[in-house]
Amino acid sequence: MSWTGWVAGWLVGVSLGQSPTTLEAVRLHKPEATLLARQELEACVARGCPDAGRLALLAGTLALSDGQAAEARDVLASTPAPALLEPYRAFYLGQARFYSDDAEGAAREFSRVVEAGAPSVLTARARARLGEALLKAGKAKQALGVLDAALKATPSPELLFQRAQARGATGNLAGQQADLLALALRSPLHPYADEALKWLTETRRPAVKLGLAERTRRAEGFLDGGAPQRALDELDALGDAKQPKDAAAKVALLRARGLFAVGREQDALKVLEVARKGPPEVAADAALLLARRALKSDDNAKARELMAALDQKYASQSAGEEGAFFAGWLDLQAGRFADAAKAFAAHGERYARSRRRDEGLWFRALAQLRLGEFTQARASLESLVTTFPRSSLAPQARYWMTRSRELAGAGAAEVGPEYERIIAVAPASFYALLATERLKELGRAAPALFPSPPRALALPRPPELELAVELTRAGLFRDAADEVEAHAARLRSADQALPFAHALLSLGEFGHAHAVAARHLWGRAFGAREPDALAAFYPRAFSNAVEEAASAHKVDPFLVWAIMRRESAFKPEVMSLADARGLMQIIPKTATAIAQKLAEPAPAPADLFSPERNIRYGAWYLAKLMERFSHPVLAAAAYNAGPGAAVKWARERGDLPLDLFVESIPFRETRGYVKQVVADLFLYHAFYDTKGEQPRLPLVVPAPASDGVSF
Repeated sequence: MSWTGWVAGWLVGVSLGQSPTTLEAVRLHKPEATLLARQELEACVARGCPDAGRLALLAGTLALSDGQAAEARDVLASTPAPALLEPYRAFYLGQARFYSDDAEGAAREFSRVVEAGAPSVLTARARARLGEALLKAGKAKQALGVLDAALKATPSPELLFQRAQARGATGNLAGQQADLLALALRSPLHPYADEALKWLTETRRPAVKLGLAERTRRAEGFLDGGAPQRALDELDALGDAKQPKDAAAKVALLRARGLFAVGREQDALKVLEVARKGPPEVAADAALLLARRALKSDDNAKARELMAALDQKYASQSAGEEGAFFAGWLDLQAGRFADAAKAFAAHGERYARSRRRDEGLWFRALAQLRLGEFTQARASLESLVTTFPRSSLAPQARYWMTRSRELAGAGAAEVGPEYERIIAVAPASFYALLATERLKELGRAAPALFPSPPRALALPRPPELELAVELTRAGLFRDAADEVEAHAARLRSADQALPFAHALLSLGEFGHAHAVAARHLWGRAFGAREPDALAAFYPRAFSNAVEEAASAHKVDPFLVWAIMRRESAFKPEVMSLADARGLMQIIPKTATAIAQKLAEPAPAPADLFSPERNIRYGAWYLAKLMERFSHPVLAAAAYNAGPGAAVKWARERGDLPLDLFVESIPFRETRGYVKQVVADLFLYHAFYDTKGEQPRLPLVVPAPASDGVSF
């Protein structure tokens, strides 16, 4: 289940029947939510309150989510919902009837939704379920037409499987086979794919034999989906039949990937020798696999050797270009700056069409800067800006063009206007912040990053948001989020997006407002620098919780907002592949450690979606990072990569000026993270800090404390 970040729902809940406690329990999907909703419904019915329909809808959907289909059916059938929500009652009543083995009744409810012209998101869901209900009711011919339309509108493995069933039931075995084969090949990790494969290879007569192309495609799907053992099983199903040399090499490469992933290193290396004797494209990928493994294992000397060999042997393959690039990058990381500059120069000449050419020019310039070759660095940077004016690296190239002039002895009169230009061109960037500090060092007044702070607009709520508000009031948070996202997807211009974003801000839906702004208001915010467009990019989201937590833990509230903006873009429901959760992206293990430090019970993982708790834990953690590192650059690096990595980098490279230190962070993700967080921190101060003179960014890297927070 996903949750929306709407906070307005529980505020209006008091006057609409639901208590804040119930809606908070629903939003966090707590086990007690169903009982609370049922108790409120019973109390409402007993006293004849006008909110019985809304409460019945909430109680019914919660019972359904708990697997109590019969109870959900009875509750939902008992009381009509408010007019705007009636299509949702019909949909969930259809769900309840379906899971109570009343397929015909379910089909009637789903038909009501489709025929009523319900919101497009709900209609699409109802149409898909209608096809399934008709199929279950034995009406395969009717189901087939519905499923064809649903699959065309919203392709999915579930619909493909159901259409296959409908085709089979109407005698179209060839169509059934085509759908099930497509499902087995396109979505091998989906549960229906196993049923599809069983029908194809066991039930179908004559059985469908999956050949080399089909088995290797499924194996690739399993490898890409993180199921290496299943990939190996798939390849084993090919048997011992002799394969053409090229095909055998490709199978060997896939098998090696799977064997490496399950920890069978020696077996993988043995199989990889077959792949390396295959056609050039397979042999190149096999060699690249070895090089990448050396890189990930921190065996940089071996990785450098293997990457350079790729460049020499497979220049006509993409693996050769990657090898050339990373050979230079490894030289740079090892402090072999002259070698790195030569390697990146060769990369640019040898791979003129590489998508990394701009990055190669940047790293060449960085190597030259580290060598003190400022004229050469400036030439590389000028080439980057001239050749790739739209590159995301252009702002830093312009900063370092100017900085290299200053390092070579140029005075304020020469470099001052260039620093001012950087601020004008990229006002929200880390390089505008650096340029501001450099101007102050030169004794020049720095221009404001933005002429005016963000400005919230008091606009009438767009009528298309009324349904989302009603859904939120009813506790149907996922449906509310779907409705908002559907309308956001239909926005086509900045003029449409601006009032919509401000309406979302006024409702406390900061994440959706930021997403709308990022899609449609970028030019107005950072080109025209309009304050009303900036508001959705830099909100003081969940301000009460942030300010209370920051005050309690003695940390800068603007740092909390800067981290929140980068981690979740203000969406409380976000969960990463690493199981980091909520606004500040805290993993359950870290949350348990923080709770222990705060002398609190360990939270359940779902509790981390609570804005208040997530912010409180994040603020505590940031406070401890600032105690240990005393600089926002190091604290941000530690938040992203861990305190151990930040300590290591500070000890190895802390003698560099701050700007070069940040450029030398070896993890690309962390470099970008630090730049954005620190830039946003100072923008938040510039926009909202009314306590006096704006803080300065220290341009010297401090030594971290020897002890302190380490998790």
